[in-house]
Amino acid sequence: MANPLYDRLFGRHAGNPAPFLHTDCGETISYAEFVRRAARLANALTALGLGPGDRLAAQIDKSPEALMLYAACAQAGVVFLPLNTAYTGAEITYFIENSGAALFVCDGRTRDTLAPIADAAGARVETLNGDGTGSLTDLAASQPDTFDTAPRSDGDLAALLYTSGTTGRSKGAMLSQRNLLSNAETLAAHWSFTSDDVLLHALPIFHTHGLFVATNVMLLAGGSMIFLPKFDLDRMIAEMPRATTMMGVPTFYTRLLSDARFDRDLTAGMRLFISGSAPLLAETHRQFEDRTGHRIMERYGMTETNMNTSNPYDGDRRAGTVGLALPGVELKICDPETGATLPQGEIGVIEVRGENVFQGYWQMPEKTREELRADGFFITGDLGMIDADGYVTIVGRGKDLVISGGFNVYPKEVEDALDQQPGVLESAVIGVPHPDFGEGVVAVLVPQPGAAIDTGALAAALGETLAKYKQPKRFVVVDELPRNTMGKVQKNALRETYGDSFT
Repeated sequence: MANPLYDRLFGRHAGNPAPFLHTDCGETISYAEFVRRAARLANALTALGLGPGDRLAAQIDKSPEALMLYAACAQAGVVFLPLNTAYTGAEITYFIENSGAALFVCDGRTRDTLAPIADAAGARVETLNGDGTGSLTDLAASQPDTFDTAPRSDGDLAALLYTSGTTGRSKGAMLSQRNLLSNAETLAAHWSFTSDDVLLHALPIFHTHGLFVATNVMLLAGGSMIFLPKFDLDRMIAEMPRATTMMGVPTFYTRLLSDARFDRDLTAGMRLFISGSAPLLAETHRQFEDRTGHRIMERYGMTETNMNTSNPYDGDRRAGTVGLALPGVELKICDPETGATLPQGEIGVIEVRGENVFQGYWQMPEKTREELRADGFFITGDLGMIDADGYVTIVGRGKDLVISGGFNVYPKEVEDALDQQPGVLESAVIGVPHPDFGEGVVAVLVPQPGAAIDTGALAAALGETLAKYKQPKRFVVVDELPRNTMGKVQKNALRETYGDSFT
């Protein structure tokens, strides 16, 4: 019996001498070497008693060995659960207990703190450090460099990814082999990746963007990755002449634009820049194209679905949109109350269906039924609209919708208006309790470097472009907006901070 995910991504590269990873310390790891070292880890997992269907939770720094652990899990049929390195012990407790992980892999520096948590949950603990050392790699060193691949099917669970949990308990999205493989196949073709590509990879690999999008696409294409531990401006600029493609979050692009070295000459060998995980400002699009001649390709995905839409590789990449539904993905805009499909141009909740859509939430059947319809459509919770050409625009999360005086206020519309005003670098609009209107609009603003924001003039300007109920009732100026590790603005944190604005 086959193992589709392993066979397509890793197994076919056994014996392939082509380079796969160019590491931060100057080492180049071939595909063949990567597969052999991953097989040693797969044997180590089996020696530790893990088998197909068991869960492995890992909170480890980005490294080639961390990526090999993913491959080892795929080969052994073990369900891979990567965890954000910023998670606290309390959060780790929930993930290990909820997933029923048989093995928890952590950094040696955190073992003494986290081992009691894992022990209490019945999970064995091994270490894997950012430099590739640790008890797990020590065990793997004595293992054979071949492994009898565990038979798995398309529908078997390959990974658990926990949502951020900003509103209640984090949910473990169950992703099958087919979920991961089908999306990678679509993206590799849609974005025209080949074995000639070199991806500049500075994303974390505990998140779907860096792991299941960037890495899986490159494995399918047979290209190589400049595998950096994290985003470092100087390293990105130094390595870019060696690369052909880059995937990043908006903050990557704004930081690159802040450096005069980032110009047309530096990016002359690049064929594609891709952005996701958070909205990219239209102004960033414009500045980037003016500086480099390249137009960033923006796309849209979720933990539960991987990628759903993308601007075209060949065609009009429209700033402010996330492009068209990907091949094999059905996308519609629905009434949040009735679920009825809305006409083109109306704002509603985005629902998607396709082989990329997850199997449900781990041990949460009621939550699964709430968000995953019987006909296979997933209710994303994102608010959006589709224009006459099929381009999708995201206007915000459903939970971020502001209802002021009975009227719906879509934060993205107000943010777009704010971002065009003099002195404003970026903005975030939230709704907080208001004694008269139910909710009042609060605008949190970050000034451009060296600029001062005149909130009085700003309010007057918005009065010319926005209806009264959409206009912010309070302006707050801050140095920076709170973001998660993928650069997404944490509006729940803003609501907590400014929730008493009108009391």
